[in-house]
Amino acid sequence: MFTDCDNVLPAMPEKDYRALLTEREREILTGQADVNDSYRYRVISRVRKKIDQLESDMEILQEHHDDLYDDIQTVVCDSG
Repeated sequence: MFTDCDNVLPAMPEKDYRALLTEREREILTGQADVNDSYRYRVISRVRKKIDQLESDMEILQEHHDDLYDDIQTVVCDSG
């Protein structure tokens, strides 16, 4: 049995939310972090998987939250 308290997200500072990349992934992909090639390739693979998952997330947004879908589509399509 669930109560209203079960639906509360844990408190997280606004600055800790992220879009696609973690701060560490940003450091690695921009070359600011000194990591070996093997680790860099693992990070690239992880980001590719996130991109693959983005398609499913966009389908959910399109079906259930048109305004959010429009927002992300604008960001993705206009950033190129």
